[in-house]
Amino acid sequence: MPATHNLTTPQDWWSTAIIDMKPGMIRYRGYAIEDLIGRVSFAEMVYLMTRGELPDPAAAKLLEAALVAAVDHGPQAPSIAAARMAITCGVGINNAMASAINMLGDVHGGAGEQCVTLYNAIDARMGSGPVSEARLAQAVSAEMKALAEAGIRHVPGFGHRFHPRDPRAPRLLELVEAAAVGGAVSGRFAAIGRALEAQLAAEKGRPVPMNIDGATGVVFAELGFAPALCRGLFVLSRSVGALAHAFEEMQSGERNKGPIPRHLIWTYTGPPARKLAGT
Repeated sequence: MPATHNLTTPQDWWSTAIIDMKPGMIRYRGYAIEDLIGRVSFAEMVYLMTRGELPDPAAAKLLEAALVAAVDHGPQAPSIAAARMAITCGVGINNAMASAINMLGDVHGGAGEQCVTLYNAIDARMGSGPVSEARLAQAVSAEMKALAEAGIRHVPGFGHRFHPRDPRAPRLLELVEAAAVGGAVSGRFAAIGRALEAQLAAEKGRPVPMNIDGATGVVFAELGFAPALCRGLFVLSRSVGALAHAFEEMQSGERNKGPIPRHLIWTYTGPPARKLAGT
């Protein structure tokens, strides 16, 4: 991290460990751009830029899988709907994508970050050393109790309003577990995710399966990403969907497309028609 004291020159004021650049030279984290081009994947580049080092191939594969899994969830997702509506207002595709990204907050788009925070809290309760089932169950129960006492009723990363079982989650966990067998990741956070799923099912008396946020949270936690970066990674992924939908809507010729078809009208809940005094 750049130092924030004794910044006496413009060069020091904008110091960064990310990029070094001079006329005819560009280096990212010390690597010449011409050496990176054609030799590293986009996922590897994301890892390098955010973490400072290139990942090993197995870690890069997991990150890429998580980014692929979350690219889109259709116009029912507020962010995608916003991108499509924005493009019909005559703005540029960058404005439409920005509209989508600006919709990704704590409720829609923030669950991955929240989930990694939760996984890390459970991991901290267990301490170092091998994970026993008893110690894991105790840590999960304690953290669930802490959430309830804080008034948090919705556990991020579990359950889905549309999918009885999110089809993206099992595949991501399968990849994590394969990477754990190969020693690329610990598998510790996959175990935490599964224990949370089991605890929720026991409490609710019905399955509450892990969703895309819980599964990508497992991937990000296994790879050691800080929670705040996890929201950024989701934004990066969902931007691909926003781009595709904005461009598709651009071809439609629609103008000022609203959230409901024009032949429908909203439900009015205000006062009945009334006269203004003096009219």
